[in-house]
Amino acid sequence: MKRVMRFACVLAIVAALFCQAATAQRKVKDSKTTYAQEVLQPYVDSGELPGAISIFYKDGVQETCCIGYADVEQKRPIRLDNVFMQCSQTKGFCGVTIAKLVEEGKISLDDPVSKYLPEFKELWVQVSEKDGVKTLRKATNTLTVRMVLNHTGGFPFEASVKRSDVRGGGWSGGAPLRQVAAVAAGSPIMFEPGTGDMYSNTGIDIGAAIVEVVTGMKWEEYLKQEVLDPLGMTSTWFWPSDKQLKKKIELYAYKQGEPAQWVEEMDWQQRPYNDAHVFASAGAGLWTTAADQLKFYKMLMNLGVGDNGVRILKEETVKSILACSTRPKNMGGYSLGLAAPVEDHEDAWFGHGGAWGTNCMVNWHKKQLKMWIVQSAGGHQPWSREVDEAAKKFFAQPFDSSSADAYTGRIGSNK
Repeated sequence: MKRVMRFACVLAIVAALFCQAATAQRKVKDSKTTYAQEVLQPYVDSGELPGAISIFYKDGVQETCCIGYADVEQKRPIRLDNVFMQCSQTKGFCGVTIAKLVEEGKISLDDPVSKYLPEFKELWVQVSEKDGVKTLRKATNTLTVRMVLNHTGGFPFEASVKRSDVRGGGWSGGAPLRQVAAVAAGSPIMFEPGTGDMYSNTGIDIGAAIVEVVTGMKWEEYLKQEVLDPLGMTSTWFWPSDKQLKKKIELYAYKQGEPAQWVEEMDWQQRPYNDAHVFASAGAGLWTTAADQLKFYKMLMNLGVGDNGVRILKEETVKSILACSTRPKNMGGYSLGLAAPVEDHEDAWFGHGGAWGTNCMVNWHKKQLKMWIVQSAGGHQPWSREVDEAAKKFFAQPFDSSSADAYTGRIGSNK
């Protein structure tokens, strides 16, 4: 009996060690390159670019460039742990929550939206508008879950309930997701569902409202439970703390040949950023840090597995409905809240950008990632092409990634 107990103890220790190894963060090798810094330094020196973060990653090797300031006036250097508004990059997070429910068999992308939100049973298409009078006709096509997530549902950019006036000037701080969906269902759509494409925060919010119905949870709480917490994204949330906001990346507007101009706030991102007037939106709204955002996009790059070894999605789920377009082939590439290629191939990238100039794209075939973080309040971005060229130089290098640790195990593997 004692031998059996000792053997059981040994097994328990081995299992614990395995789990510890499986959840250990994968080590990343420094590329020792400075491609991004070399092209950005002149713009920072002139003040045209206050500060930015550029990250290139290739199969375990990474170039990290934090250049300039998060706050020029305070001379506060930009850092990986500074919070910033990622705006529309939030859409990909909604796509992942939908993808989880699809692979669990709780949602089908071709389900009618009305199966979960009955108010969408009858929709009206706006045919024309003259002198403020709209002519409508009843929609004949069925609106599906797929359509609201890939911008082919016909919805305008924002529902009226989220705007400070009906003409679209400014943002009211949002509204509860179910309310946004209800208002959208009672408002005209711009074309027959599935017959065109129109970029829309509203459609993504409708997708999040479906998640709420299926899970019985607020969408943001489900996101936190199933994605943010498992990946260790502790600095990502819709309501950043006052402490985080003191170190946020400030907004600046570009002025050619002059130092960039500080901007207090944008019409669609109004202070205070974390009080009761702010509602979670799946179309845009998540605050995050570069360090946290890397965890999310590396999970996508690794086909559902975070750098900490925790699996969020099955490989086939990422390949089939996130890394490749879910639109009809004549409508360009877009999947579930993510820009994606029409057809998957070795050089295909998928990911998303945000209104204040952020962007991250990944290639799962080659295990490559390129991230750009800046808080731009408008104006030309003359460094963009040069950063793209810097990325090409980085990815062309034959790096030795042998010293970068591979995963020793994967928790919750459900490939």
